[in-house]
Amino acid sequence: MKDFIHAIRPLASDFLSSIVLAALLALHLDVRTATGVALLVGVGQVVFQKATNRPVELLQWASLGLVVVLGGVAMITNDPRFLMVKPSIIYVAIGVVMLKRGWMVRYLPEDAVDLISDLMIRWGYVWAGLMFVTAIANALVAWLYPAWWPAFVAVVPLASKLSLFAVQFGSLKYIGHRRHDRLMAAQAAAACETSASALAA
Repeated sequence: MKDFIHAIRPLASDFLSSIVLAALLALHLDVRTATGVALLVGVGQVVFQKATNRPVELLQWASLGLVVVLGGVAMITNDPRFLMVKPSIIYVAIGVVMLKRGWMVRYLPEDAVDLISDLMIRWGYVWAGLMFVTAIANALVAWLYPAWWPAFVAVVPLASKLSLFAVQFGSLKYIGHRRHDRLMAAQAAAACETSASALAA
């Protein structure tokens, strides 16, 4: 769990500027002000971490670069869509990382690895697919329906992840219990057969 929290902390920090942008646009703040505040938040995060001697992860530097470049273009063109597509770039990067075979197996308890590690490998690819689909959906909504983007980014990414997690958790628990019961039954049968053979001898 500690490793998981450490892994997602830069990601959660990264999306703060996008969340701020979405909230300000939802409040009907003008584009340049909303984008400027989002830029300040992105830069402020890195400055705070450097001032407090905390390491700035590579993903955060990349995110800051995206915020500055896309935010600058958004302010020059008075079009927030350039900053709205930033999460799509990040989702694609995460999806590529999630294509690594077996990346989810490390989150299994030791006694469950032999039972359901094959399922966790498949779920890893499903999560990668969700990242790519979310990236495409975010880009389409941001570019074609920017007025809907604040509601989209506030609801859809989190809801889709919670839904997928619930399905994954439920299916793994169900299949894991069934496999465990079958394994116990097979071991009991083997033990009985061994005892019967010993008695016969």
